[in-house]
Amino acid sequence: MKNTFALIAIELALLVVTTSTHAHIVLTEPKAIAGSYYKATLRVGHGCSGSATTGLTVQVPAGFQGAKPQPKPGWTIATRKAKLAMPYNSHGKTVTDDVVELRWTAANKDVVLPDDQFDEFAFMGRLPNQSGPLWVKVLQTCENGQNDWSEIPASGTSTRGLKSPAALLNVQPAPSHDHH
Repeated sequence: MKNTFALIAIELALLVVTTSTHAHIVLTEPKAIAGSYYKATLRVGHGCSGSATTGLTVQVPAGFQGAKPQPKPGWTIATRKAKLAMPYNSHGKTVTDDVVELRWTAANKDVVLPDDQFDEFAFMGRLPNQSGPLWVKVLQTCENGQNDWSEIPASGTSTRGLKSPAALLNVQPAPSHDHH
């Protein structure tokens, strides 16, 4: 009987650990091709310690060009632009200021995202031409409290051990057009 209780306790502990590792905000498509247009869809799986989500603020990663948020019924959208360290060309024009932050805010209590439900928030833009990891930092605001999903590993891309990891986009090299 003791072994049965010990086994149940271990299984419950593993369930809690497994569940908590999947509790952060993630990208539904975590890989994309360098230089391509990409729709980033962030999946919000829960609120803040049982409290409903009322807002999401996304820091657009450096190199992600022309970010445009997707509207959500009942949510207001705000964007913030800033001067770029490295301007880029888009459709024959030099872009010196670009969107660096996107914000969705629930317009009223009828449209907040309850803790026991999930939803997705999306934006699109052009990825940088170079491959490598892009980290999307997200501040989740709730009726009570907030979750700051902004931790990035000191090296590599493993988020193991991070309490509040940023969402990772793995930008893949563009395919070679060599035909043999």
